[in-house]
Amino acid sequence: MKERIRELAVQAGFVMWADESWKPEGAVIDWSSNYDNELAKFAELIVKECDQYVAKHWDEMEPWMNPGDLLTHFGVEE
Repeated sequence: MKERIRELAVQAGFVMWADESWKPEGAVIDWSSNYDNELAKFAELIVKECDQYVAKHWDEMEPWMNPGDLLTHFGVEE
């Protein structure tokens, strides 16, 4: 798993595997819980990060795209 995605998953509240001997090989997130709220938060964090990227690189973007478009499209508040 990419480190930034892992960081966002932790920030969203997912329970992460540590070095437990019984964890499934290669597993990062412990999926034994109901993660409805955490998954929504994770998606929101990704959309916000995309919006920040667009705002930072605005001068390099196509003229039809505006900062905040991704937030509006996905219904995420700043």
